Amino acid sequence: VVAGSWYGLDRLPFTHPEPTLSLSPGILHAYSALLGLAFGAALVVSSRVSVSRYNWARRLHDEFRPVARQLSASGIVLLALLSALGEELLFRGLLQPYVGVIAQALTFGLVHQVPGPSRWVWASWAAAVGLGLGLLFALTGSLLGPILAHAMVNGLNLYHLKHHDLHATETPLGGLLGRSGTHRHP
Repeated sequence: VVAGSWYGLDRLPFTHPEPTLSLSPGILHAYSALLGLAFGAALVVSSRVSVSRYNWARRLHDEFRPVARQLSASGIVLLALLSALGEELLFRGLLQPYVGVIAQALTFGLVHQVPGPSRWVWASWAAAVGLGLGLLFALTGSLLGPILAHAMVNGLNLYHLKHHDLHATETPLGGLLGRSGTHRHP
């Protein structure tokens, strides 16, 4: 779909046809990358805070964890990179210049529906993230930042889902003192 859509474009979908900032391409890509990494880091932190504070976020964690647990480390990296590249090219690179930042964000959110009770929470979260990524693309004109942010969020959150069980009992000092928290003598 993405490759076929490039055929009619007079530009590569990696650049916005009318960026807000009018700087040299090298500077725009650097700004985009830095802003993308900052946005991605903020999203990862907000994910962790949400899971620690809100039931809807814990439900989402529980719903996504079985999928993440099946992935290897290389599978997580591959999925994070390919999904970020494909989704950013489609939603921001191809769709956004034609339908606008709001419509692409809403479409991005709707496409990210999941079955289960957290369907609309997840779709709303994805739409908000799509809006942020779309604004970053419109500002800098470079898809580099949105791709980096998206890959960072997907990779770090999949890794966290795989390795963090919300229902496991914590053990003091990583289990060195045993489950009861007292030292056992042989």
